[in-house]
Amino acid sequence: MNSRPPVVYDLQNMPRPPLRTIGVVLAVLVILFLGWTSFYTVAAESEGVVLRFGKYLTTVEPGLHFKLPFGIDEVIVLPTRRQLKLEFGFMTRGYTDPAQASQYQGEEKSMVTGDLNAALVEWVVQYRISDARQYLFDVRNPAQTLRDLSEAAMREMIGDRTVDEVITIGRQDVEVAVLSRLQELAKIYQLGLRIDQVQLKNVNPPAQVQASFNEVNRAQQDRENAINVANGDYNQAVPRARGEADQAIRGAEGYQFKRVNEAEGDVASFTAMLEAYTKAPEITRTRLYLETMGDVIPQMGQKIIIDDAMRQLLPILPLSTKPEAAR
Repeated sequence: MNSRPPVVYDLQNMPRPPLRTIGVVLAVLVILFLGWTSFYTVAAESEGVVLRFGKYLTTVEPGLHFKLPFGIDEVIVLPTRRQLKLEFGFMTRGYTDPAQASQYQGEEKSMVTGDLNAALVEWVVQYRISDARQYLFDVRNPAQTLRDLSEAAMREMIGDRTVDEVITIGRQDVEVAVLSRLQELAKIYQLGLRIDQVQLKNVNPPAQVQASFNEVNRAQQDRENAINVANGDYNQAVPRARGEADQAIRGAEGYQFKRVNEAEGDVASFTAMLEAYTKAPEITRTRLYLETMGDVIPQMGQKIIIDDAMRQLLPILPLSTKPEAAR
């Protein structure tokens, strides 16, 4: 094989680019750098806090904005229009906010109730950044401060109630009390946060007494079911009995009105008859006699009236009113 001689470049004798070209390239790079560092965009659900030499300057709305380059102006974007949350005693997978969960979950949820019983409490605090300036400059690490305040408020409210209230009927009262307390503390500490909701997730006794507590719960549920069934029977039987009683009362009242009206009608008829009798006694007596006979005689059946001097009566008996018998 024939080996090629090595190529040797003479850098000293190579043509150099003109200084004007180098200046143009440098100018273009500077302009690109200025454009890259002078404009920024704030997302739709956020606000931008502009700092000039580290001091607060202004707060800008979402959109494209200009700032001084070379690190003179610095922009911190905060999600002020998005609801944030803190989780206590548990952790949702895939969360993006570092302050959302804590590594001390077991310690957070272990609490003591007012009757000196242990309870495992898991809850969520939902909040928003209401004042970006306060959030950044008035309190160091406001999210962690809110976490500490939330845990303190929850322990205070749980410590004022029995374990039965916390686990069963008092959950909503605890949520409302903790929410009110947190809103008050957020104003006092000037966190720049607005607390929207406090929600209890799971409230359970420790694992050592879980089985016994479940038995108590089942007994209470059976008791409530028995009470509900009894109330249902009561609500069904009592209205029916009341309806029957009302029906009997209405029937008695109707019979009363009927008898009273009939008696009043009889009295009015007797009074009218007495007045007519007073005016014409003989005529009234005769009319009453004829009316009475007209009512009585048709009910007496067949009657044969004969003279005491009549003879040969038996051959014509028996007499009948039917045409067939008369033949």
